[in-house]
Amino acid sequence: MAHRRLGFWRRFAALLVIPVLKVWTRRTWLNLDKIPRSGGVIIAPNHVSHFDPVVVGYYLFTAGRWPRFLGKASLWKVPLLGGFLRKVQQIPVERGSVEAVKSLDVLVQALRQGGVVVIYPEGTTTRDPDLWPMRGKTGAARLALLTGAPVVPVATWGPEQIFDPRTSKLRFRPRTPVTVTSGEPVDLSRWQGTTPTKAVLEEMTDAIMHDISGLLGELRGQMPPATLYDHPRKQITNAEDA
Repeated sequence: MAHRRLGFWRRFAALLVIPVLKVWTRRTWLNLDKIPRSGGVIIAPNHVSHFDPVVVGYYLFTAGRWPRFLGKASLWKVPLLGGFLRKVQQIPVERGSVEAVKSLDVLVQALRQGGVVVIYPEGTTTRDPDLWPMRGKTGAARLALLTGAPVVPVATWGPEQIFDPRTSKLRFRPRTPVTVTSGEPVDLSRWQGTTPTKAVLEEMTDAIMHDISGLLGELRGQMPPATLYDHPRKQITNAEDA
């Protein structure tokens, strides 16, 4: 990504974060070529740690794209922080039906302007005891149906060694290995042009989570569970088994 295209604030953010990550992590970036070089795209990663957004962000930056993450709107009300988040083009998400619609409009606009929007389908760090992906929420699917933007699945493994959500322990060990990979856009063609009913969105979400789980299985050298963890409700079958 050419510095002249970043502008001052995004360049400043990169200069703050990247040197720290170079010391703190030992990175393996796989399949960077799967990230589209231009155009609107929805990135759908798994969520193993509160630390993995900065790792995924660095991965996307290396691929030549500027990542736009979703964050709680209350952060935008914090002095200085809110202004900084606006300058680096991150996206506030409001609670409540009316405000949520406004947030969706911002996401749609970002994609139509050719931006990269990162949506964690799980909505929070996984509650699966072994850190496999949980059943996803339908936001990414709804956005894909609205805009036609491709959904690129991404898997990351290693950030949980820096901050493990199961223990809430933060480790400052230098050169902690982290790996990120991406896959081909999820095949959502069968739902193109359909009405976004609950059933349709859930089927699309299961397809997205299935691809993410498969990528994570490749990174871990293990077979993903046959079911998606669904907390606190009972588990449901994965898209492959539905």
